[in-house]
Amino acid sequence: MPTLSDMKGKAVLVTGAASGLGRASALKLAQAGADVCLVDMNAAGLEETAQQLRALGVRALVHATDLCIRDNCVAAVAAAVAAFGRLDALCNVAGIIVMCNVYEMRAVDFEKTLAVNLSAPFYLIQAAIPHLLETKGAVVNVTSSAAHIGEAYAVAYCATKAGLSHMTKALAMEYMHKGIRFNAVAPGGMLTNIAANVKMPADIDYTLMKRYTGLRGLVEVDDVASMVAFLASDAARGYHGTSVSIDAGITAG
Repeated sequence: MPTLSDMKGKAVLVTGAASGLGRASALKLAQAGADVCLVDMNAAGLEETAQQLRALGVRALVHATDLCIRDNCVAAVAAAVAAFGRLDALCNVAGIIVMCNVYEMRAVDFEKTLAVNLSAPFYLIQAAIPHLLETKGAVVNVTSSAAHIGEAYAVAYCATKAGLSHMTKALAMEYMHKGIRFNAVAPGGMLTNIAANVKMPADIDYTLMKRYTGLRGLVEVDDVASMVAFLASDAARGYHGTSVSIDAGITAG
């Protein structure tokens, strides 16, 4: 596993922090000494995460909000800076997936997928950039193996994750001569709340699903969280504009 640098005195904002990969990433960062602003819609889950972080001796700010709204993204960044006096990393972990036949996808589900997976990271990054330039900090976007291969019944998800992956590269180019770093992590299927609650279409063709089901099984959440935290730290100073695949070979061929 990658080794983080000491993050004592540094502050990180992590979205999707109420459970799953977001919580695991926040814990990794706290173990390295970082104070963490925890963002999610699930206030109770955030409190549980915060208790675990505080037990490690770091400060944890709970900020429950709906990131589908631009102003809420801006307010989340402002809350983190107000609480900690700085921002050293932004980890965009929150994400949703709606599995369905594309012709049956409701407009509300498409628009929410777009808002959570693509628009929210953009608005959070936009608000965080001035602060990250001051600290020569980092942005870590969680995309997916679905950013690199087409997946049946997940058209909207694939599109947003591919968009976030390319957004990461474009930002890296725009800030090539600045201290801020932009990177992404692209995990394969993990056993998280998102995966556990996915509902498949009634007429699903499982021969299509098998094409992007890992032959080595699910990816460990802890492994992905370690990479997220590593990229957020100064130990990853040589990483800029990259997407690290952790998918047990799904996209290898």
